[in-house]
Amino acid sequence: MQKEVASVTDMQASNYSKIESGQRDVSVEPLDKIARFFGMTVDEIIRFEDTKTPTPIKVEDKTATEKVQLISQLDEEDKNAVYRIIDGMLTNNKFQTFFQQNITVK
Repeated sequence: MQKEVASVTDMQASNYSKIESGQRDVSVEPLDKIARFFGMTVDEIIRFEDTKTPTPIKVEDKTATEKVQLISQLDEEDKNAVYRIIDGMLTNNKFQTFFQQNITVK
């Protein structure tokens, strides 16, 4: 993960590691890139201890429309993973229904 963040900020992994451990200060531009990488604001990074831990999202408590909206907020790779899971489940369900309707047990 440090290598990924270092790459995003255009710095050496060892320099980013020093920033994480408090051995080195970070300038505004890399700090902004770090915040964007983690989907946070610079203020949230600076005052990390003051931020509240996000509450878990319970999809089962949502309407179908809300569920679709939540999926649409995911990054492209995660959306595709969700769609592949849904495709697999629907395909499995279709096979089960087909066999139940067309194959009799003798």
